[in-house]
Amino acid sequence: MKLSDHDLRQIDEERIKTLSETAVKSLSITLLNDLKEARERLSQNSKNSSIPPSSEAPWDKASKYKDDEEDAQSLDDIDALDNAIHADQPVLESDCHTEETDTPSHSEASLEAEATPVTNQETPRPRKPGKQLGAQGFGREQKLTVHQHEPHYPDQCVLCNSVLNATHNPVAYTAFASLTLKWGDLSQPGIEVVNTLHTYYKITCSCGHVNQAAPLRQPPDSLQPGVELSEWRLIGSSLAALIICLSFRMRMSRPRIREFLHDWLGITLSVGSINKAIHESGRAAMPLENELLEEVLKSDLLHVDETPWQQNGKLLWLWAFISSSVAVFWISSRSADLINRVLSNNAYKGWLMSDGYCVYRQFLKRLRCWAHLVRKARGLKEAYDKEPQVFGKETLDFLDSLMVAIKNARETPPDTPLSEIYQDQLIRFRGACEKMKTSTHKKTRALAVEMLNDWDVIFTVLDYPHLPLTNNEAERALRHWVILRRMSYGTRTEQGSRVFAILASVIETCRIRQQCPWRYLESVINNRRAGFLAPSLPAVIS
Repeated sequence: MKLSDHDLRQIDEERIKTLSETAVKSLSITLLNDLKEARERLSQNSKNSSIPPSSEAPWDKASKYKDDEEDAQSLDDIDALDNAIHADQPVLESDCHTEETDTPSHSEASLEAEATPVTNQETPRPRKPGKQLGAQGFGREQKLTVHQHEPHYPDQCVLCNSVLNATHNPVAYTAFASLTLKWGDLSQPGIEVVNTLHTYYKITCSCGHVNQAAPLRQPPDSLQPGVELSEWRLIGSSLAALIICLSFRMRMSRPRIREFLHDWLGITLSVGSINKAIHESGRAAMPLENELLEEVLKSDLLHVDETPWQQNGKLLWLWAFISSSVAVFWISSRSADLINRVLSNNAYKGWLMSDGYCVYRQFLKRLRCWAHLVRKARGLKEAYDKEPQVFGKETLDFLDSLMVAIKNARETPPDTPLSEIYQDQLIRFRGACEKMKTSTHKKTRALAVEMLNDWDVIFTVLDYPHLPLTNNEAERALRHWVILRRMSYGTRTEQGSRVFAILASVIETCRIRQQCPWRYLESVINNRRAGFLAPSLPAVIS
């Protein structure tokens, strides 16, 4: 770049009009070279430069994956067209000649085949992630030492209702091992792995009916296809809670979780078993979704925010609904449908803190995050043109003075509302916004229009100074998951998105209530596997 920021701030339309023709041409060439260099920098990505893929915006990644899918689809179309052409090609009579002079020998045909270059090779298609169809499976090789036994007997005859117990000559017919953890504490720190052998027996009743004790199995449902809830699991509920902690809190991938369990706990699990445990835990916690949404509707103040999220290359959004006692996350498109579903079509009657996204305007008791407005005003103040500089400074100074007044009002409430005290300044600033809404500078015009559209909402806090000025609660709640998104590139399936959202909601809600999420998740998984209801969310510690 030849022109610096200092140079650009001194150049405007009036200054250019005073230049000679030669000077204007020279300046134009300089500006053209700088513009080309700037455009080249803007067009850099992980495909054409050394920029890491993690630094790209999610929407850019989604478009890149879409291009890859279109390329793969075009290959499929070419193959289909080629097959159709060969299928419809008629058989020529010359191809059916069997005279010895027209048919080359086997050796001659081989030489011709070697000499003819291959020009119609198939382009390899993109390989899907994960295990491929038809790939070889592997069984468990690790031999587990049994630490304790737990027998299971049928307690009643299903035919005659006679009481049965271990004294009625039980016969073991099946068994499975389950790995659980003993939680450490100050008296006995550390983690102990316990392998329990669950043995199931059958008993022949005096009526002749053979009764069997069997582990409970709940088949997959429509919301979680392919995910079964069952007591027949090598990964016990406490170990499953540890796996969720490593995945969601420590941001570890499935292979890294496998490495950690093997190196530190001596447990060898496959990546598929780890993934299945996470999805089963998500299904176990799914009934808590209604309880979480009920807590959201009860809150007096709700912070709402959203951030981009990828689902198999498709651009979606991770939504956060945060109150003083609950956190709910949801992965969906960026539309009003989710807002209406979570907040029960305007059934929410508390204060809603949000940014300027238009879907929130349906709520009357709404607050605007001032941090967004301050950042935009600061950006205008640092602009290169004088008009946005003046409007940005005016906006920034006005908001700063109001924030000081709100802070003082929280400590010593005034007798007169701040909206009346600052009425003249509000009228003057609104006039500046009315003037700037027709500005030729795009960002100046956008900020002025935004202020005018949400005028009452932005300055509602002047009448209620105890309410927050920023949406930091929702943004802080999203920050951890944004880091995880940059490392994992989102989720692959709709089912994975639902599992992620419900587990993240339970974890953050427990943390807000100052409760251990992992012990609570252990009880949820244990109860749901046994066929009981999930325990209620932990109480808030006051």
